[in-house]
Amino acid sequence: MKRTWMFGTLGLLLVGAAVTGAQAQNKKYTIVTVVKITGINWFNRMETGVKKYAKDTGNAATQTGPSTADAAQQAAIIEDLIAKKPDAIAVVPFSPETLEPVLKKAMARGIKVITHEADNQTNTLYDIEAFDNVAFGANLNARLAKCMGGSGKWAVFVGSLTSKTHNQWADGGIANAKKNAGMTLVESKQETADDADQAYQKAKELIRKYPDLKGFQGSASTDVAGIGRAIEEAGLEGKTCVYGTSLPSIAGKYLDSGAVDGIGFWDPADAGYIMNKVAQLVLEGKKITTGMDLGVKGYNKVTVSKGRGNAQIIRGNAFVDVDKGNYKNYPF
Repeated sequence: MKRTWMFGTLGLLLVGAAVTGAQAQNKKYTIVTVVKITGINWFNRMETGVKKYAKDTGNAATQTGPSTADAAQQAAIIEDLIAKKPDAIAVVPFSPETLEPVLKKAMARGIKVITHEADNQTNTLYDIEAFDNVAFGANLNARLAKCMGGSGKWAVFVGSLTSKTHNQWADGGIANAKKNAGMTLVESKQETADDADQAYQKAKELIRKYPDLKGFQGSASTDVAGIGRAIEEAGLEGKTCVYGTSLPSIAGKYLDSGAVDGIGFWDPADAGYIMNKVAQLVLEGKKITTGMDLGVKGYNKVTVSKGRGNAQIIRGNAFVDVDKGNYKNYPF
């Protein structure tokens, strides 16, 4: 009888462990994605991915962010979220440095933190990059240089001098331009606050100041739209070359008019989906490793490397180049 009782107890323990494991697998999580700015096409598209993730998994996944591109506002939103204690926060930082204290606080409270476009972030578990950012910027500039015939004056725009990826793209472009002895960068990086109107004003000023300005490289998704508007007003289509990070929904009409020559991007919806999926894997106690397939195109064979502190950087291979001839193949 004693042996039977011991076997029965072991069986109950094993069944209990199996039930606990199943409960862990079926647990639903609350994950909030905090973007740089709400109301622009790039992050509207990202929200599409967040909503798809929520529908696919049943997890409570939502997206929020400030109404203007402002690091302090973004930090305040995260501060408010900490009090509500979601299971995880996925963040696209406007300024990684500004968010360090509040993300540190979130992690200290047991909230899992995942970031995107911030490979210099310390207080995160994983930062997700769609690709090698310097190489992406160099590729944009190589397309620009080809359009310019390898010579002439050009300018580079960023949403902010604190936006890590924007500056990596710009730096990659600047390094590539130095390979072309005839290309001359005018002035320093132009800040646009992720605002098409500010990009338009900056472009107008540069065109007035440098009548022979031949090329522009943009970083914020709205940069080429503002630049394209200035190009059209000046009647410089066909006389200038404009390339940058954007989406077809933002830059399409300028690609059609010839005011913008080409754009590069990754699908923000996929990035939103991947951030939430990585957050879920972390909550389930799983580790992301090099070669792993995260189940989304462009992230089927990721690489993982050490970031700052204990952070890890996940890189995919998800960028796309388009121009007037093929941008309509990407209806977003």
